[in-house]
Amino acid sequence: MKNSLILLLFVAFGCKAQQENFKIADGVKQHQDLFNTTMNQDVSCYRIPALTTAPNGDLIAAIDERVPSCGDLKWSKDINIVIRRSSDNGKTWSAIEKIVDFPLGKSASDPSMIVDAVTNEIFLFYNYMDLDKEKDVYYLHVVKSADNGKTWSKPEDITPQIAKREWHNDFKFITSGRGIQTRSGTLLHCMVNLNSGLHVFGSKDHGKSWFFIDTPVSPADESKIMELANGDWMINARANKEGKRYVHISKDEGKSWKTRPEPNLIDPGCNASIVRYTSIEDGYKKNRLLFSNAKSEKGRVNMTVRISYDEGETWSEGKTIYEGESAYSSMTILENGDVGLFFEQDDYQKNPFVSFSLKWLTDGKDKYRKPRPKKD
Repeated sequence: MKNSLILLLFVAFGCKAQQENFKIADGVKQHQDLFNTTMNQDVSCYRIPALTTAPNGDLIAAIDERVPSCGDLKWSKDINIVIRRSSDNGKTWSAIEKIVDFPLGKSASDPSMIVDAVTNEIFLFYNYMDLDKEKDVYYLHVVKSADNGKTWSKPEDITPQIAKREWHNDFKFITSGRGIQTRSGTLLHCMVNLNSGLHVFGSKDHGKSWFFIDTPVSPADESKIMELANGDWMINARANKEGKRYVHISKDEGKSWKTRPEPNLIDPGCNASIVRYTSIEDGYKKNRLLFSNAKSEKGRVNMTVRISYDEGETWSEGKTIYEGESAYSSMTILENGDVGLFFEQDDYQKNPFVSFSLKWLTDGKDKYRKPRPKKD
């Protein structure tokens, strides 16, 4: 009995020591924890990362500042949206800045961004709740910046435009992370109603008004939408308790969808990120998509980035960025062609930014080359 107890203690402490010894992968170019509670001891935790590249090349990292507890929107009367910015591809970052800060009792959560390459504006979406007056009622807001994230507009409530009136009391939210802009200039994003499925919303007039596509997509919790090289829309979806991702394809701009499971993209039921790295249409030699998630069927661990050369039909095994506890992630492409990744680490205690090259991601099999300017 005594020997068994000693063995159990050894295993327990050994596992803890092993967990604490996990490190960010060798070979990343930049690595910095952008948000943790040592930076502000009044904050319980920082959660839900969103990362984008502004029109001028600056990086913007947005996240929830959860003050009284680490609870989600319906459980906290004080959640703010804060950002940090970098003008040198993630080497240095500005101080933490609140850009959405309501009075106590009203909270904002789950930031996501879309950059409009036509108007050079950045749209930042979040979910809002007045816990004192309308607890459990979710509103959908947007703010925008016309100066690369230095200043932001007042909040706009777009709930009536992108959610049905009868959904007033439903659990609904805009997916955190990012949306996209299509080649035609349309802005696209995902909104989830846990009772009615995922729905696509967007704007054809650069955010002056927003449209809602009344075609539910399922299974799909927090999801990301992409435009494929052939013009199809693809949603890469979180599906809880499935152990894998699901993919939904539309050939008619969201009027109908074809669904398939993605057994190779194992997933514990967690928000992930998918971005376009390069496109032949833009002068590159290859179409490339990148996907990041906690690569595990159960348990939020093993932050991994994969690459696809066939528009998401198949994916590489990927490169592990961090083997330990890892959850939500958000990616962007840096001005110098590197990949930026912003993710939750170690039971939501850290939120590091890392960057790495395509050459490192593919173990030297592929590397970034700027396309030649198109001739008139």
